[in-house]
Amino acid sequence: MPTPDSLAQIASEVSACAKCALHKTRAKAVPGEGPETAEIMLIGEGPGFNEDQQGRPFVGQAGKFLGELLGLAGLKREDVWIGNVVKCRPPNNRDPMPEELQACHAYLERQIAALDPKIIVTLGRFSMGKFFPTARISAVHGQMRKVGDRFVIPMFHPAAALHNPTYLPLIKQDFAKLPELLEIARKELAKTSPPPVLAEPKPLSEAQKTDEPKQMKLF
Repeated sequence: MPTPDSLAQIASEVSACAKCALHKTRAKAVPGEGPETAEIMLIGEGPGFNEDQQGRPFVGQAGKFLGELLGLAGLKREDVWIGNVVKCRPPNNRDPMPEELQACHAYLERQIAALDPKIIVTLGRFSMGKFFPTARISAVHGQMRKVGDRFVIPMFHPAAALHNPTYLPLIKQDFAKLPELLEIARKELAKTSPPPVLAEPKPLSEAQKTDEPKQMKLF
């Protein structure tokens, strides 16, 4: 099995990417950020104006609200890894196009492999569609499901909750459950982890055999 790329290596490639037309209109690509030891990975949709200017995810109004939501879960921004399904800002913050999602697909897959998170939280319908293409977010939000070797929780995008107050209590409830769900994920993944492989002891050479301490006779 190939060794996963480092997050820094992937970020470097994203910053210079020209795989789709979005690179022509971006100020900066937004690879994503967070500790390599993060157990939780948040995946949004695409960078907005502020993200495009700074090259960092979720730094605008939605990012500030995301910080508040993480606080409800007893987490800080520094505890999680944050990225998007597309790494460059779509003009006028429009929805990502299929070819743009496809262009960034391999980057996101490599980031998931490098981080190997216990839980992925999808924020919005485009990131949810990566794992649950036929689901409706209104029906599945906040529900943790096993996908491959990890768990995925679809949630509303913070921006949607800011634009439509109806979603506010729902997204707050979903984030408040994160600590409990993370503990469940840890226990479930521990059950399925293979036991460590112990190396077979090497046979002693003739010299080692003669150097072995002799058992002392007490009587």
